[in-house]
Amino acid sequence: MGEATATNEQPKTTHAPFEQGYVQIYTGDGKGKTTAAMGLAVRAAGAGLRVFIGQFIKMGRYSEIEALDAFGDRIVWRQFGRGRWIRGRSSDDDIALARQGLTEVRDVLSSGEFKVVILDEILMATWLRMLDVQDILDLIEARPAGVELVLTGRRADPKLIARADLVTEMCEVKHYYKKGVLARKGIES
Repeated sequence: MGEATATNEQPKTTHAPFEQGYVQIYTGDGKGKTTAAMGLAVRAAGAGLRVFIGQFIKMGRYSEIEALDAFGDRIVWRQFGRGRWIRGRSSDDDIALARQGLTEVRDVLSSGEFKVVILDEILMATWLRMLDVQDILDLIEARPAGVELVLTGRRADPKLIARADLVTEMCEVKHYYKKGVLARKGIES
């Protein structure tokens, strides 16, 4: 039996041309929706694609934002929220911020500057009735053919799931949060 050796040669892979963008949804009650989307952003930027990230509901300098800043103008991000839990009815301010975000995202999509557009927590914004599901469906249909659109958040509406090309549901099997472990910088925040 031969000995395994390491090599710096890259395996030969075949890549489809990036002509058609798809709609991806990362949903479910498990951890990892935003993390998966940020990983996709890094991969896309590493391939030379420009990425726009719009974070709905959230506000603040999360660790992933600090890291994404290192990519310069290849990854552009904006936040459309107040960074707090919304219980019950969304406030007028929360709704206004979400709608402002949706308007900005429409402009981003029509600009043609970005090949990947990630809308983090937009699914929760629809569930909380800050945005209408139909507005998101219209956004999907209006995007240029070559733009990959990623929607994240819990409680994805069935109409959005039906329209998406790829849907991943994050399912919590076990989580240390239930033992009282708070979000740790660099891991959960």
